[in-house]
Amino acid sequence: MPLTRTLFGRLTLVLMAAGFAALIAIGASLIWLVESTRGFADAVNATQNVRLASLRVLSLLQDAETGQRGYLLTGERSYLEPYNAAVAALPEALPDLTARVIADGGVPGPVQALEQQAREKLAELAQTIALFEAGQRQEALAAVRSERGRQSMDEIRAEIDGLERRSDARLAGRSAALERNGRMLLLGAALVLGLMFLVAVGAAVVSHRYLRELEAAHRATREANEGLEARVAERTAALAAANAEIQRFAYIVSHDLRAPLVNVMGFTAELESGLAELRSLLQRAKAEAPALVTDGAQMTVEEDLPEAIGFIRSSTERMDRLINAILRLSREGRRALRPERVAVAAMVETIIGSLQHQLDAAGATATAEPGLPELVTDRLALEQILGNLIDNAVKYLDPSRPGRITVSGVRRGRQVTLEVADNGRGIDPRDHDRVFELFRRSGRQDQKGEGIGLAHVRALARRMGGEVTLESTPGVGSRFRLTLPAILSAQPAIPEGSPP
Repeated sequence: MPLTRTLFGRLTLVLMAAGFAALIAIGASLIWLVESTRGFADAVNATQNVRLASLRVLSLLQDAETGQRGYLLTGERSYLEPYNAAVAALPEALPDLTARVIADGGVPGPVQALEQQAREKLAELAQTIALFEAGQRQEALAAVRSERGRQSMDEIRAEIDGLERRSDARLAGRSAALERNGRMLLLGAALVLGLMFLVAVGAAVVSHRYLRELEAAHRATREANEGLEARVAERTAALAAANAEIQRFAYIVSHDLRAPLVNVMGFTAELESGLAELRSLLQRAKAEAPALVTDGAQMTVEEDLPEAIGFIRSSTERMDRLINAILRLSREGRRALRPERVAVAAMVETIIGSLQHQLDAAGATATAEPGLPELVTDRLALEQILGNLIDNAVKYLDPSRPGRITVSGVRRGRQVTLEVADNGRGIDPRDHDRVFELFRRSGRQDQKGEGIGLAHVRALARRMGGEVTLESTPGVGSRFRLTLPAILSAQPAIPEGSPP
């Protein structure tokens, strides 16, 4: 049966709808994966916070015990300073640990047991100090030499170890869930791609049949259908436009995600302006009619609202930085690479010069070793890679020793290898691959960043036909090795899907 134009149009619409639905499914899956990744990053932070809070509690108890023993051995009250500082800080540190355990998904029971043990330990220390000050030095020293103090500290350490193990176990479970989500996403993507392939094949078959029948009809009714070719061209153009619209969909969605964020940021600014007016009104009320000002109203205006607005602003600013970084990565990935001869030594010296202030502040040195090769590559991309690696080396130096950063390189045949080495904190071997993943960071989170820099470095290196790898030992330092072609072939820009 001949395939009529009406049937062809309906099939085309069905196929386009199926393809559009598949594209929406991929976009939704990507958004879901990003949200899952962010949730996992929050879980990592929560686990790290539990570890830091528990270590702080243990350190304070150890300081208290050290101060007590120093005082009992010497009689110098200056040795009681760590003890007094620990006694003052523990009432804040223990509730903080409870809050972080709950934020990590734990229960407060084990922390309450730890609090009881800490109170008993402090009571024991206070008792020996009281005996010493009452002139019963031998009795105080005998209490210290007993097994009671060591046993209580062992119990405290065991309780803290249990908190950390349970937190690590929760993190491991979340990691496993994230991996399962990733596998599900891959499976879904494969199914969607399969559907899109079937849509393409179906469209090709339908189009082929239609064109074949159209040619036959054109030969039979050429005189009666002189305008047929024009109509076919018009329909083909419409199909091409619809296809281009589908290709632009992902780009448009990524830009439209910013609109609600901008609204939230604008409303936050309005809230801050309104809060200033409320503060002024509250001050007037306190001056003119103090009886009308309740403690709850004052706390709301002076503490609760500023804190809530601060949380909103910090969250929106972080989301804005993430969106900007992702768009920046996307644009950089589409930029055409322009090979030119680059003197790596001069480039490294320029980068080090731009970081000299940070190096001086850290008491560190950065040097470019002799013999850095020249290569033909994209100057901007190479500068971004080396700048990021050297900047990371400066940020993560170990303050306990003078920092040393060296940049070296050698050419071997058609490849150039550049290395950025430091004697900084180092990176745990388990994180050597993960630090190159988007939004993933390693170690203490005491430096600004969103976990994008090294992901950008690897993406640039691979686009230039190279690779970047890492060798690192915690407490010793890190060595990033960048391998690139000595001569880069020119590459065209990757189209953006005709963004509006």
